[in-house]
Amino acid sequence: MNDSSQETLRAPRERLANELQAIIQDAEALLNATASEKGEKADSARAKMKDALERAKANYSSLEGRALAHAKATDEVIRRHPYETLGVGFGLGLVLGLLLNRR
Repeated sequence: MNDSSQETLRAPRERLANELQAIIQDAEALLNATASEKGEKADSARAKMKDALERAKANYSSLEGRALAHAKATDEVIRRHPYETLGVGFGLGLVLGLLLNRR
């Protein structure tokens, strides 16, 4: 993969990662802002939100690691079999073109 195609793929992934990080930070800020609220309902809601936030952080880290591993594996397969990859891409493009042209 050349640098421009890597940048094209990296931009949406980084944008999504930044948005998820912002959501997590906003949720943490909301938790901290409501820490002074008293009452059983507020305490219960804070506890649920804190649990959900911790799960989201864990899932985000896991998802990020898996996505990176899959991207590296895909890159490795493409580098090992460049002509086969081109053939598959050409074949899929041809079939898709024929199907869309039939309409």
